Amino acid sequence: MATQVVWVEIPAQNIERALAFYKQVFGYSGDIEVADDGVRKTAVLDGGANGAPGFSLNQTANFEPRDNGVYVYFDVGADVQGALNRVTAAGGKALSGKLSMGEAGYYATIRDTEGNIIGLYSAPDGQ
Repeated sequence: MATQVVWVEIPAQNIERALAFYKQVFGYSGDIEVADDGVRKTAVLDGGANGAPGFSLNQTANFEPRDNGVYVYFDVGADVQGALNRVTAAGGKALSGKLSMGEAGYYATIRDTEGNIIGLYSAPDGQ
């Protein structure tokens, strides 16, 4: 049986700041609701339509951002460098430049506004 990632929750200390960061870096437009059930605040950025993996931001006690946990890559289309350029403008930090993975494509490593380390990825034909 093949294993497929179906959902990723990214911890946030300040969900509004994190939401602004991810919207700017990934080019989301429009309103994204921050739900608050009294125990946690969440914002769904990609609901995982048609079986694709989804992800959300989650501000919950004892679910803290980390820079040494699971490393998640987000597909940013053909333009890793463009997404990387938006990271600093959005308040994050580029930890690497655009790097080649040979035939597997390109990636860059960043730190978001909350302290999480993530990867930006593009397929081999992306520049």
